[in-house]
Amino acid sequence: LVRELPLPDLKDFAVRVDKPGDQSHEPTRVLGGLLRQVMADTATRRDFRVVGADETASNRLQDLYGATDKAWQAETLPTDEHLGPHGRVMEVLSEHMCQGWLEGYVLTGRHGLFSSYEAFAHIVASMATQHVKWINSARAVPWRAPVPSFNYLLTSHVWRQDHNGFSHQDPGFIDHILNKSPHAVRAYLPPDANTLLCVTDHVLRTRDTVNVVVAGKQSAFDWLDLEQARAHCARGAGVWEWAGTERPGDGPDVVLACAGDVPTQETLAVRVVNVVDMTRLMPREDHPHGMTDRDFGALFTPDRPVIFAYHGYPWLIHRLAYRRPGHANLHVRGYKEMGTTTTPFDMVVRNDLDRYRLVMDVIDRVPGLAVRATGVRQTMADVRARHHDWIREHGTDLPEVADWRWTG
Repeated sequence: LVRELPLPDLKDFAVRVDKPGDQSHEPTRVLGGLLRQVMADTATRRDFRVVGADETASNRLQDLYGATDKAWQAETLPTDEHLGPHGRVMEVLSEHMCQGWLEGYVLTGRHGLFSSYEAFAHIVASMATQHVKWINSARAVPWRAPVPSFNYLLTSHVWRQDHNGFSHQDPGFIDHILNKSPHAVRAYLPPDANTLLCVTDHVLRTRDTVNVVVAGKQSAFDWLDLEQARAHCARGAGVWEWAGTERPGDGPDVVLACAGDVPTQETLAVRVVNVVDMTRLMPREDHPHGMTDRDFGALFTPDRPVIFAYHGYPWLIHRLAYRRPGHANLHVRGYKEMGTTTTPFDMVVRNDLDRYRLVMDVIDRVPGLAVRATGVRQTMADVRARHHDWIREHGTDLPEVADWRWTG
């Protein structure tokens, strides 16, 4: 019963990137154009839907309404927008209903996407667990045909809750999913708009998995053009040589790694290893997407300090990499429940994920650097203190942060 989705050419939706960080886009708004085309191209076959808890437009996916309405069976008023009996956007303020709708939809051979605020995906955690268990068990039954994957798009994420605050700051759904059977779960953290297009194109083609994609809806820098994004997503993790200072033939003094859009922005210096597919950090024998120790060492080096800026709870990275050679050199920064309603940069400062803290981590961990760079470390601490005072007086981030651009 399953038919391949008619997925369009990504070139029609990708943003142009002539130079990394030269411009910015809202990643999920860019994705909305792709999803609108998929919705239009399935108008007669009607086997693609997007579900969400009353947040489709909030998550910047409103382009969908150019191809379909929200499903609505009751009366309509003149003030209503985008409501219709044949709509294929299913929107209701109940994550449980959205989860159940899409589970039934994909189990009967059709395709879809569940868009949610990141923090509220936990509401359906037990339902997600049961779906993963069903998929994992069905793989062992020879007459069970593969079904389209269950795809989560988690946006309005932990690092950009400028108005909602602490109640909306929880990146732990990835932890929950990656505890499940490695044959059935995947987690992706595309760092910009073009990588989000590539990841979404991939997950909509997969079968018999639960895919979690975490991407921001706020304006973010564009780092990779479409072909670079394709190659990077195919690898799952890779060195961004253009962002480092490593000289040919020399090993790096330190590796700065990152996963997630905000951590990527804070990390662009030294050797930058960006991770899109979180399961790449796992050993090959534990997950089909995992890296061999040799590949892991080629990215992160076997003996140099690694400062890893991660989107979620930092202990997940340690858990995924605990058996890797050189794990003792790994230092992870991430979200540690220091949240409130505040400015975007203050969120990363509160959780020690900011660029100044990362520089201090490098100085603290590169042998011999602490003595030589004492003045630099003090400058970094002074900027953090100035930031603390500035946002309380002005209510905005420091100008050098708010106006920062990648200069290469």
